Amino acid sequence: MSFVIASQMEEGFNAQLRTHASSPLVIPVPEERPWEAANDADLLLIRPSPQWRRSKTLSRPGGWPGRLKWVYSASVGIDFYPSWVLEAPLVTCGRGVASAEIADYVIAAIYAHSKNLDAIGVHQPSEWKPRPLGRVSGTTLGIVGLGAIGTEVARRALVLGMQVTATRRRPRPSPLEGVKLEDTLQAVIASADHLLLALPATDATRSLIDAAALQHAKPSAHIINVARGSVLDQDALVAALDGGRLGFATLDVTEPEPLPADHALWRHPRVRLTPHVSSNYTAVRQVLLDKIAADLDRFIRGEPPSDIVDSVAGY
Repeated sequence: MSFVIASQMEEGFNAQLRTHASSPLVIPVPEERPWEAANDADLLLIRPSPQWRRSKTLSRPGGWPGRLKWVYSASVGIDFYPSWVLEAPLVTCGRGVASAEIADYVIAAIYAHSKNLDAIGVHQPSEWKPRPLGRVSGTTLGIVGLGAIGTEVARRALVLGMQVTATRRRPRPSPLEGVKLEDTLQAVIASADHLLLALPATDATRSLIDAAALQHAKPSAHIINVARGSVLDQDALVAALDGGRLGFATLDVTEPEPLPADHALWRHPRVRLTPHVSSNYTAVRQVLLDKIAADLDRFIRGEPPSDIVDSVAGY
């Protein structure tokens, strides 16, 4: 009997999945209730679609997880899904698939803020005069969450001559020589000229970067959030920017998404807001496909696939 994959991905992606050496049967899922495919498949491949987001508080469906052996989230974050998704026998995620793209976005944000090329452009002879530029080399990048994304950003930052400090939940050695692991969140924030938020969204990290945390920031600091809007207290952020206690913010994520039309962050002069695009997700489809194929190989051999989600930690 074929291994059955119920997939939320587009048909072109599913067609490539069917070419795997195991010749899986790949079937679509009900668009409005994707979890109903649990009784028809061995693996449920999901993505953070609006249907899942609207169903975050939905009670556990009767019979879940059905015949499923495995749930595979195409995204690294599983905070978009109801908690009962983690009751499947095995849950894995797409950790690392978009790390390089997100890291490039972060470095671009650092340069855009430091060099500010738009502001220094000249359009007539009278504007031709020296203007100071900010520096990147020699500045400090503080990273909150030294996982796959944080590590990719750190790798680039070190090459650019930046100092890198970081904090992580698990007491593990630094994955890169040159990254200084600090004992406290406050120490990382205080060190940073650019502060990157790359931590998972869980109950424990909700509003972790609040008014008290931001008090440790340099007045000139640039905060970059590519994690989730929930990890940053947005009211505290606006207050810190308005009060001169923080220099600038680049936000690719907010809570909610999108923000209400009258929210201050839309038009704040010291905020760059982008619509959750740092993963450049359409460009990494092949990377995701390769990861799923390798994990299928492992599963079929009786080996654990990569990036198993810890149901207790929530990532």
